[in-house]
Amino acid sequence: MDAAERRAALASLEIVEWTPRVVEPQSPTMDVGMSIPSSASVQGRPATPETTADIGQLDWTALRARVDACRACELCQTRTQTVFGVGDHSARLLIVGEAPGAEEDRLGEPFVGPAGRLLDEMLRAIGLQRQQVYICNILKCRPPRNADPTPAQAAACRPYLERQIALIAPQLILAVGRIAAQNLLQVATPIGRLRGQCHSIQIGEAGGRVPVWVTYHPAYLLRSPREKARAWDDLKAVRRLLEAEQP
Repeated sequence: MDAAERRAALASLEIVEWTPRVVEPQSPTMDVGMSIPSSASVQGRPATPETTADIGQLDWTALRARVDACRACELCQTRTQTVFGVGDHSARLLIVGEAPGAEEDRLGEPFVGPAGRLLDEMLRAIGLQRQQVYICNILKCRPPRNADPTPAQAAACRPYLERQIALIAPQLILAVGRIAAQNLLQVATPIGRLRGQCHSIQIGEAGGRVPVWVTYHPAYLLRSPREKARAWDDLKAVRRLLEAEQP
């Protein structure tokens, strides 16, 4: 991305690149070279052993079919369809959101509507397009009235998410929003304290650790445009982390 394209992308985010953000004294120092491990073991109980026993062996086609047929929690009774995820199956960057909304439930695709368009602009600001990343959610089904996912719902979906992560093997996961970050990292820490540092999660007993960066959800940024400057800080950190992994 050249300078003109970057300026256009930042303008769409209403961010002026050369305006420095005022650093709050309480904010943690950002160090994209450090990885701060966090416990990511699943705290909830799987709905049924037979539902999750072989998920770790499924390929993409079988995994999607399993998700479409899932009856592991009560959300199967109210969904229009499952929202599996979209994007590059070998993406360097995996974006994890919280749960499908009404439009996502209707269309079967994550991050559509105004929040999805802002996410596209956020990606464009760091030289990426939607089709170059993979996008999914903590939940594969929409909670009624867009309620926050319950621990049981998140635990029921966790094996599917972990299998997606294992299949993609991303260089970095970007967790967008409080719910996504807390569920992915299995912590109750406020998002303001999760931002600005590199976390990691382990996928499977024999799997390696995958770095995780946290930022605000695009829907929150639409409601709170003043936070876009901090989101831009997060995006720059993501870009640096991805560039550091280049051979």
